[in-house]
Amino acid sequence: MEHRRFGRTDLSVPAITFGGGWVGGVLIHGGQETANAALDLAMDAGMDWIDGAADYGGGVSETVIGKWLATRPANSRPGLTSKFRLDTEAGDYRGQMFRIMEQSFNSLGVEKLPVIMLHNPIVEGETGGGKLSVRDALAVRDDMEALKDQGLCDWLGMTGLGDGPAIVEALDSDRFDVTQVYYNMLNPTAGRTLSPWNSNNFDGVLAACARHDIGVMGIRIFAGGHLASAERHGREIPVNDNTDNTQEEARAREIWAHHDAADGTPAQTALRFGLAEPRVSTVVIGLAELDHLRLAIEAVEKGPLPADRIAAYAQAWSTLPYVE
Repeated sequence: MEHRRFGRTDLSVPAITFGGGWVGGVLIHGGQETANAALDLAMDAGMDWIDGAADYGGGVSETVIGKWLATRPANSRPGLTSKFRLDTEAGDYRGQMFRIMEQSFNSLGVEKLPVIMLHNPIVEGETGGGKLSVRDALAVRDDMEALKDQGLCDWLGMTGLGDGPAIVEALDSDRFDVTQVYYNMLNPTAGRTLSPWNSNNFDGVLAACARHDIGVMGIRIFAGGHLASAERHGREIPVNDNTDNTQEEARAREIWAHHDAADGTPAQTALRFGLAEPRVSTVVIGLAELDHLRLAIEAVEKGPLPADRIAAYAQAWSTLPYVE
């Protein structure tokens, strides 16, 4: 599998990263045997990076990953990302951070991670409801330096969810080495200016990453599953503030009105769209079953979606229905 430069870190990452979160869910809902088979298949294909977090599945995801890691020789293990989400009402952010990361290290059975990331959305307003102001996010970033000082990781990152201008401001502080960026065919605004756009607008996020040579993990490439299939799995989590799952389904239908079977399945097409963005180092994919992984590997082999096909799907971006 193709590997790409991970921004200013000294790391390279596969074109696609194995996502350990709730929406895909294979590590949380499939049981240890299925998870082992999926992770083995990913490694055999060169997909040698896993993106986890202490709170995925209430800790189940990283526990499953840790049990799998214990079966592998030290020289044939993947790179790992873990993330911590702070309780914004509880205070003591530094203490929370260390307690959460201790949980991750214990679950994974490791003593050091390549990358640790702040997982709270960053917003223009005040801190609260699980979201951090830019000021508080950067204060947490100061606390994160202690993770490096204690030898617990080499690089520090943030999840680029929340308000677009706030995310750009945090990235322009040049304090983060890696970020996760919401980017998909239902909302490609992180990579291109679209106007008018009456939903969450991440305009300028990928440009800020490029300015500071920040490694980018593209997330939610299937928009919670809406771009992958017309079948609902019950774990969809819309990111856009003014839409619900019904609305996301309607928007996905607008996109797929332009679908060509030569592009692959809808899921493969959505993934190839992400692979075509050169500022994205790796695309994180959530999986519900082994066949989804096999299809994803086939999509990588097909290569990035060609520019003329992206232009065909782009016709829908000016007409996507939104909740006003």
